[in-house]
Amino acid sequence: MGLTLQQKQETVTEVSAQLAKAQALIVAEYRGLGVGAMTGLRAKARGAGVHVRVLKNTLARRAVRGTQFEKLSEQLSGPLVYGFAQDPVAGAKVLADFAKDNERFVIKGGAMQNALMSAKDVKLLATMPSREELLAKLAGTLQAPIVKLARTLNEIPGKFVRTLAAVRDAKEKPAG
Repeated sequence: MGLTLQQKQETVTEVSAQLAKAQALIVAEYRGLGVGAMTGLRAKARGAGVHVRVLKNTLARRAVRGTQFEKLSEQLSGPLVYGFAQDPVAGAKVLADFAKDNERFVIKGGAMQNALMSAKDVKLLATMPSREELLAKLAGTLQAPIVKLARTLNEIPGKFVRTLAAVRDAKEKPAG
């Protein structure tokens, strides 16, 4: 049984709300994939902060109209699963890793901030470090000069103490 007009409108409204929060939308074909595999994908995606959803393409086209993902509407054909991601790299990683393990799951493309991505672009995005990794590298880079300064400043009293100890040892040796 098909959806009623009210259910369709609610679905479009709900998807539009998810698109407003998303930084990336990734589309993949799932033809012939079992329910167990899709459940596994949803669990992995949920853990990475990615919302995975199967939609009718006509409803998806209506939901993306007027958003930053509007350019993607031309690619919406066939049985598709939609991945809404707040972190574009995390979304691409989850779906690309799942595609490696399941040959029937084929990434078709994606979009982010008015830019259309091909399947190759999505896979390339999946190889980038995640936001957390980049922030950790940035913190390490910002922290390095401060740590070096602290070590240098700490070395001055340390060197002074070692010099005094050497002088003391030198004075004690001839006396002993």
